[in-house]
Order: sequence, then structure tokens, then C-alpha cells
Amino acid sequence: MPNSVDFSGRPFHFIGIGGIGMSAIASILARRRLPVSGSDVRLNHITQRLRDQGVHIFLEQAPSNLEFFRPQNGASTCSRRINTYSQVSAPALPAPAAVSLAEYGVGSIHPMPTEWVGGASRDDLPQVVCSTAIADTNAEYQAALALGCPILHRSDVLAALMQEYRGIAIAGTHGKTTTSSMIGYLLMQAGIDPTIVVGGEVDAWEGNARLGDGEYLVAEVDESDGSLVKFSAEIGVITNIELDHPDHYSSLHEVVTIFQQFAQRCHHLIACIDCPGVAKHIQPTISYSVRPGAIADYTVQQIAYTAQGTTAEVWERGQRLGEMSLKLLGEHNLSNALAAIAVGRFLQIPFAQIAEILATFEGARRRFERRGEYHHITFIDDYAHHPSEIQATLAAARLKAQGSPNGENRRVVAIFQPHRYSRTLAFFKEFSQSFCDADLVITTDIYSAGEIDLQQVGGARLAEAIAAHHPAVRYQPTLARVADCLKQILKPGDLVLFLGAGNLNQIIPDLLNFYQQQESLSASLSH
Repeated sequence: MPNSVDFSGRPFHFIGIGGIGMSAIASILARRRLPVSGSDVRLNHITQRLRDQGVHIFLEQAPSNLEFFRPQNGASTCSRRINTYSQVSAPALPAPAAVSLAEYGVGSIHPMPTEWVGGASRDDLPQVVCSTAIADTNAEYQAALALGCPILHRSDVLAALMQEYRGIAIAGTHGKTTTSSMIGYLLMQAGIDPTIVVGGEVDAWEGNARLGDGEYLVAEVDESDGSLVKFSAEIGVITNIELDHPDHYSSLHEVVTIFQQFAQRCHHLIACIDCPGVAKHIQPTISYSVRPGAIADYTVQQIAYTAQGTTAEVWERGQRLGEMSLKLLGEHNLSNALAAIAVGRFLQIPFAQIAEILATFEGARRRFERRGEYHHITFIDDYAHHPSEIQATLAAARLKAQGSPNGENRRVVAIFQPHRYSRTLAFFKEFSQSFCDADLVITTDIYSAGEIDLQQVGGARLAEAIAAHHPAVRYQPTLARVADCLKQILKPGDLVLFLGAGNLNQIIPDLLNFYQQQESLSASLSH
């Protein structure tokens, strides 16, 4: 790591603290009674939850935020904050002083001297944590550099945390969040009391992080920016390997290399050999497969995929363990569950207990999350943003639609917001052929995620490509247009899926309210 991480009481300051990955780490640090602050350009329920845990939240990413750490009255703010944070329920901290950082040389590329204005040593400065989403031109980041703050990537802090526990690191192009959530839930319910850091929110621990008293840390680890190679774990899990981030990788070979390096840093590796990239390039300690006739340590037979969930017989190295039942739909979630079973069995949890626990797992938010049902229309929010994920999610939706209890013929309506120009361009053909399980497809413009539009691809062009393979496609360029369209075309019985990693799901509350009113109107007219 470029900088060592200090967990002894030196404060942490997160630039972009509201992100799903950043906030999870910030939450763990705050729950460990460490002083934590952070900034973001917008506030949400995640930043409010962090505030409730004692984290000081700045309402913008500005150089003046770092004034919070300037010494005052002969004592550094840092030392006062350590005392303030001695209780998680501490009130919000005072606002930073409105003093310019110009005197400290902000904007200069030169670091500050060892002793900075006010007599505080560099050790009083916070450890500044950033993710790949923070650009080098970010003013707050530039201020941190100028002051000489230690600069840490999010993955540096998570990797250092993992070294303080017996780490269970879950990697893979798809399924990381569900698999890591499932493993964390299994260990929590089994009494192992793990610490958990995941890239999604789970109702069982009311968020994306949990601080346990046990010796294990369950964490989702990410290959998107190459930081996967920083992690060393007692148990590693690889769900699959595909190219998903063409903004960082130029080929699948580069992605495979990153996963191979991760595999070498795990003492024990559990991996799914149904993925060709895993089967060809990774040598797991323990393998699993949901494919009939596969030769693996953990396999399944007598599989039944239904609208209510999934059942299967589970086999361990040729010996039948018993039957399991999941509330989650589809083959991809059965595979995720098999990874959790492999971890549980490695930790010597009896299979009967594992099966009982996994049968109650509800899933993570934004993973086929049911947001509501009004006017007999069901609204589902899903993070799927890669062709493989879209196909798996729509296959599950088709199962759900076909399993209607009254036998009605339900439509599957897919609303897709492409995520990143680079990904849309790289998988243009694959996206165009990914919607066969939908009855109606609505697409919108591309969510840039900070990328520059080079005019190589656009939402309208992708809609035309999908229409070449699908009979019912509509293009609505803006979220407002999508919402207006849905208010006109949805009808009772529809199963509506909002697909994407951007901000498409922001329109769901308005639609729920609209169709709730339609339901009330229909009820009043019937009387």
C-alpha cells in the first residue's frame, strides 16, 4: 500500500463518503470509535445513517472542509474529536471555521512543511480516503495533497481492516453483493458474529456494514479498478470472471490476470467452475457448480426453479448433504447460495443449520428488490447493468411472471438505463440481444458515471439495436419522459423492472405514488 493505515485514533476523512463502498468502511471505523468525517455533493439516507453513528458530514466537497482539523486554542481539533467520538451517539460536531486555506498553499503541488500553521504536526492531519470516482482535479483532494495528508484509496483501508480479522473476501464480475451478503447473513445467524462490508444494503443488519465481535470479516472486494490485488484473505471466493469495466481493462486477459493474482493471495480459494474463465485459468481449493453432471466439490441435483424460489439437493464431494430452499429466484442465485454453503461447510457449520438459515435470506437491496405493488402492478429495482446480469434478472422475472397464482398472463416490462459510454460501446452487440425475456423494453439515455461523451454511442442508437432483436422497444431519453410513458402504458398484472447502476430508480417513488392513487380511484369507483 502507498500509505500505511493508522487505526490507533488518527482521524479519517472520506471524500465522497455517501458512496455505497465508501460509506460501508466509514461506518465500520465509526462503530470502532474512531474519529470519522466525510463530504459529499448530495445527502441521502446513507449519509444520515452515518451522522447517526457520529460521523461529521460536510455538505460539499470543498477545501474548507479540511479547516475542521486546524488546531484551535492550543489543541488540535483532531484530539478533541477523538474524545467527542468516544460514544457513537455523540451529537453532530461543530461546523468548520470559515477560514481560507490559501495561507496553507492549497492549489500548490508542493506538500506542506512538517509543522503547519498553528503549531500542529502533520500527525494531526486526517487520513484522507478516496475512491476511484474522485478525480485528481477535485478541489478537496487537491487541498489534502497540499496539506500533506496521507492519501488512501478506499481499498487500502478495507485491505488493512481485513488484516485485523480472518478475512473472507468475495470477488467476481457478477454476484458479489448477493454472495457476500448471503455469507455474512449465514455467519451472523450461525452465531459467528462477523464484521461485514458489502456493496449493497441488507435489512438484516440495516445497511451495508456490520461490526461484529467475532474474528471473521466478510467483505465484497472489487476488480473494477485493479485494487483486487491488494487483498489477502484466509478464504477467497470467485463467483465468475468477465470483462465488465472496459474503462479500466482493455481485454478479458487483463481481468483474468487480476483474478489470478487475487487467488494467489488467498490461503483457501472457493470458486465456481461453471464460468469458463474460472475453469480455465483458476485453480480453486474448493470448487462448486450448479450444472448437471459437473465434477466439483459442491454440486446440486433435483433442481426446481419456480416463481416462489428455488429448491435443490446439495451434494458434497459425492455425498448427499440434504435439500435446500431459497426465496431468491434463478440459477444465478442458486450458484451464489452454493458458494455460501461451501464457506459454511469450510467453517464446519452443519448443513442442516446452513439450509435453515439460507431459507430465510431475503436478499440485498437493488438485487431484484420488490419496491411495491399498486394497481396490481409490481415494481422491481435491480442493479443489473451488464448483459449477463440483465439476462439473468429477466429470466428470473419471467419465472415470476409465469408463476402468477391466478394464472394470469403477466407482462414483463424492462426499463433499462445504460451505465457508462465505455461499457455500452464495448458490449453494444451483447446488450442488443439481452432482452428476450421481456415483453416490452424501454431504454433511456446513457448514465455517464463521470465519463466524457465522445459521441461514439448513445441511448437512441442502442434502442435501435435492441429493436432489431425485439418487437417492442421504446426510447425515452430522459427519466421524466420514462416516468410519463410508464404512467400511460402500464396495466394491472405487469411486472416492471428498473435495470441499471445509475439513477433510474429515482423515478420509482413517484410511480408508486401515482399507481397507488389509481388503485384508490379504482376502489372508490367500484363502490
